[in-house]
Amino acid sequence: MTMCLGVPGKVVEVFRNELGLLFGKVQFGGIVKEVNLSYTPDVKVGDYVVVHVGFAISKIDEEEARQVFAFLERMGDLEGLEQEMGGDASG
Repeated sequence: MTMCLGVPGKVVEVFRNELGLLFGKVQFGGIVKEVNLSYTPDVKVGDYVVVHVGFAISKIDEEEARQVFAFLERMGDLEGLEQEMGGDASG
C-alpha cells in the first residue's frame, strides 16, 4: 500500500503563469519543482510550504520542515521520495 503525504519544501521563486495563476519553484533537498501556490497566496520566497500532488497546501515554519525531513530521513524515505519526484534538480 502506498501512502500519500505532503512534503515540505522551500519556496525559491514565486510567479504567475500564463493564465495568471500563482506558481512557484519549490526546493526539496536538491530537487526543484514547479508548484501551484493558489492555496497559499501569502507565501514569499524563503517560506516553507507543504506540497501534495503539485499543490502547496499549507505554509509551515522552517523548524517544522526540518523535523519532517529528519523524520523522513530516519525512515529512509528521502531517497525514494527523490526518485518519486523525478530526481531532476532542474525543475
